[in-house]
Amino acid sequence: MKARSLNVEDRARLEAAIGYQFSEKERLDRALTHSSARSGRAINYQRLEFLGDRVLGLCVAELLFQTFTDANEGELSVRLNQLVSAESCAKVADELSLHEFIRTGSDVKRITGKHMMNVRADVVESLIAAIYLDGGLEPARRFVLEHWTHRAASADGARRDAKTELQEWAHARFGVAPKYRTDDRSGPDHDPRFTVTVEVDGIAPETGVDRSKRGAEQVAAMKLLEREGVWQKRSAGN
Repeated sequence: MKARSLNVEDRARLEAAIGYQFSEKERLDRALTHSSARSGRAINYQRLEFLGDRVLGLCVAELLFQTFTDANEGELSVRLNQLVSAESCAKVADELSLHEFIRTGSDVKRITGKHMMNVRADVVESLIAAIYLDGGLEPARRFVLEHWTHRAASADGARRDAKTELQEWAHARFGVAPKYRTDDRSGPDHDPRFTVTVEVDGIAPETGVDRSKRGAEQVAAMKLLEREGVWQKRSAGN
């Protein structure tokens, strides 16, 4: 199914929301087009997502380097991983109401929950790439700083890597190391879902789901740490 381009009113509304006007309007259309909406890899956001992930990582790494001048490499890496995660990108998408503009096929429109979080996250990355290609690094950096500076300063950003935290806690508490088991891999190649269970002898296991195996392991470790009171559980809005 071939998706229609944004109309003039929607384009103006979205460009006002993101603070950037595109000189080549097709880039914005492509950044919002899921592979289910039309055939042909070159006319959906998959390639843009690849580039946008790298541009976002560069801009956030630069932000963290300049903001946390006393932080070591390990702390900066933990903060970076959290800030560029699918969860963080999806929250930016929600703030911009990007779900109103994403163009998908009818099959994807019926899917909710975790899958759609990944779609929203992917569109944010593709949007960053589209801005970068259309205007260069400076407007892309301005977009990232607008939406990630306050996130970088949040208390959540100081959390350590969940797997590392769980490893140390489990060893100190039970004298054992956590064990991770991949239970399932589903979804298409461009948007997979991994289900991973983490087990620590002596307590109940926890399960995490994410679009990468490592991400699912992190989610499972985080859930176990929160359940056991090692980490304070995040509120729904954070």
